Amino acid sequence: MAAPSSKAIVYAAFAGNSLIAVTKFFAAALTGSSAMLAEAIHSLVDTGNQSLLLIGMRRAKRPADARHPFGYGAEIYFWAFVVAVLIFGVGAGVSIYEGVSKLRAPHPIENAYINYIVLGFAFIFEAGAWWFAWQGFSASKGKVGYLTAIVRSKDPTIFTVLLEDTAAMLGIIVAFLGILLADLTGQVWLDGAASIFIGLILASVATLLAYETKGLLIGEAAAPEVVRALRKIVGETEGVTTINELRTVHFGPTDILLAVSVDFADALSSRQVEKSVTAIEASIKAAHPAITRVFIEAQSPADAKAEKTKTASKRSPKK
Repeated sequence: MAAPSSKAIVYAAFAGNSLIAVTKFFAAALTGSSAMLAEAIHSLVDTGNQSLLLIGMRRAKRPADARHPFGYGAEIYFWAFVVAVLIFGVGAGVSIYEGVSKLRAPHPIENAYINYIVLGFAFIFEAGAWWFAWQGFSASKGKVGYLTAIVRSKDPTIFTVLLEDTAAMLGIIVAFLGILLADLTGQVWLDGAASIFIGLILASVATLLAYETKGLLIGEAAAPEVVRALRKIVGETEGVTTINELRTVHFGPTDILLAVSVDFADALSSRQVEKSVTAIEASIKAAHPAITRVFIEAQSPADAKAEKTKTASKRSPKK
């Protein structure tokens, strides 16, 4: 079975969280549980987050124009960063606030069985959405480990949904245990403590997401194996004697810019250099469709080294 696309994963998460949020708010209103309210807010924030990711995916597809000559692919990184901020500020903040309020003014949980039923169904729905996201992420990660794959991933939509769903499942477990223990022991503060713990889970996930999307916003290079393959293609092109410098940067999950400085054999005519440049670009785009822009500079190794030194001196702080 083919792996689900990024958009399908986000749509599935949006549909599931929308239904779950409504039922959780209903249960929180009937029972007065802080943990359930925290979970309801959590699902509501997740629903909003998926909406923002869909907006980012749509806006990222806009074609390049005079104002944004390299296109709008990086918009998905911006909206993913906004999602991280919302998870931290709204999801984690409100959950912790609600938990602290319950500790300061504890009140018993009514009709606790409603919470158990709602959380049970919510866990089933979240597990389904999580499995859907897990399939997509596993298919895209290759042979590297899962944490390494998150760090290297250039598509924040998949790992954002996966981490959100993971946090949601952990939150449901914590809420269930908090409500159950509060109901069995009569220690209603446990309900508030569960809400605070849910907030800490969300804060941890938000911090990881913010860190990863910040790197994408600043500009990350293509994967090491892609860079190695590009060097091989350029180095094996007839007429190329030296690769002075090769740089890549992601403007989107499948939108990579390549800038390369090469030294061509002195015996080549200008026409032969042009043919070599055309051959390099054609080979690269055929092997790696994600390389959408290729800039090739003909430069001697001595000139390339001098330019590097000059650039480094400009960036170095003056004493």
